[in-house]
Amino acid sequence: RQRLTEELDRPKLQLLALSSVGIGLTYFLVWRRKAKKSIPLGDGWWGHGQQTLRDDNKIYPFKVETSEDEINDLHRRIDQMRYTEPLEDCGFQYGFNSNYLQKVVSYWRNQFDWKKQVAKLNEYPHFKTNIEGLDVHFVHVRAPHRPGQKVLPLMLVHGWPGSFFEFYKILPLLTDTKDDLAFEVICPSIPGYGFSEAPHKQGFCSLDAARIFLKLMERLGFNKFYLQGGDWGSLITTNMAQMKPQCVSGLHLNMLAVTKGGVGMLLSLIIGPYLPFLVGFTREDVRRLFPYFEKNVYDLLMESGYMHIQGTKPDTAGCGLNDSPVGLAAYILEKFSTWTDRKNRDLEDGDLEKKYSLDDLLTNVMIYWTTRSIIPSMRFYKENFKTNPQNRVDARTGIFVPMGHAAFPNELMHCPLPWARWRFKDIRSYSYMPRGGHFAAFEEPRLLAEDFVKFVRKVEGKKR
Repeated sequence: RQRLTEELDRPKLQLLALSSVGIGLTYFLVWRRKAKKSIPLGDGWWGHGQQTLRDDNKIYPFKVETSEDEINDLHRRIDQMRYTEPLEDCGFQYGFNSNYLQKVVSYWRNQFDWKKQVAKLNEYPHFKTNIEGLDVHFVHVRAPHRPGQKVLPLMLVHGWPGSFFEFYKILPLLTDTKDDLAFEVICPSIPGYGFSEAPHKQGFCSLDAARIFLKLMERLGFNKFYLQGGDWGSLITTNMAQMKPQCVSGLHLNMLAVTKGGVGMLLSLIIGPYLPFLVGFTREDVRRLFPYFEKNVYDLLMESGYMHIQGTKPDTAGCGLNDSPVGLAAYILEKFSTWTDRKNRDLEDGDLEKKYSLDDLLTNVMIYWTTRSIIPSMRFYKENFKTNPQNRVDARTGIFVPMGHAAFPNELMHCPLPWARWRFKDIRSYSYMPRGGHFAAFEEPRLLAEDFVKFVRKVEGKKR
């Protein structure tokens, strides 16, 4: 870097800087001219057969239940599992290491108490309501309403292979607080995930999930609320903000994927490693982004095989996962190892129990197993990738609501602030988080809660 700087004299540096600003400004103006202000809400029907004339707007209490037959069937299938010996010293490089898998399955079979975990799931109130022909499940947690405390509505949206259960550790940090600010939290299950009914027709994508969740908030009586999400949740909540920006007080994300940067992005990738200040990068951006091919192309390619399968033939791969609980656990839990920290691929146990307990991990697996939702959850990839995502209406629509981003260092991809500004026009907070990966609410609930509250205080104009 020093050698490059010395070789460029001041006039050349000034010309380079002016060129970068000019190209970036040109791209911004072209994008802004093409960008839409909002996405039409539209409507849909995903139930069986023809659409009914009138929706059932009632909200029904729901309780997670299990039975001895369900548990006995699980144990029978576990006992019939056939294992393949792993390669020597391979860690998690080939996927879930079968030596460690046998230890996890032994715990699952002999010590894991599903009835106890069901009781834990029912510690918070569950509900269902029918929207667009689907029974949509959600958890609704109200704050205690302490004197002088302002309570704001918030929706948290999960991704794959997670569930509403990811938020169980962050819920008390947001609802049961002694600060002057608390939240009334709604955690829905994406249709096709967990206890939400799966769509019965083709085409259900993030835009449809966003519309259904907006209808859910309206049915609950909220006309202004905050949104938070990661993974698919980040896209769904972003779509919600694009559809009804007047209803979204603020949007907070822990995963950002901005890939449509044109010449501006290319220029920042060329100049960024050497003169980051010219393109608005910080030293932390440089550390997380570069070498770019290794960290953002090769690594992502190595970790996206599942996406190609689920985006093309989800039903084929899903058959085995829906029939084998051990296969399902290996498929899901490998992501909780590698996506928490890619260095875990070098370890025989994937460092899986460093950040998570087996009880919590297996509870998430059991939500998929008992609801038989692995296949419909995988189909969500197929529906979202049927067409080029860059040509969808949401890719051409700006996001104008107040936005905050918690950038965790071990997230699958890093989005610097200058890139984020291409899509998000009102960024109020951008935080480089000190630790954590893809499953932020599950892994680092306190860090995520603190950053979210900091963002809300900026939007609300409050100081602690």
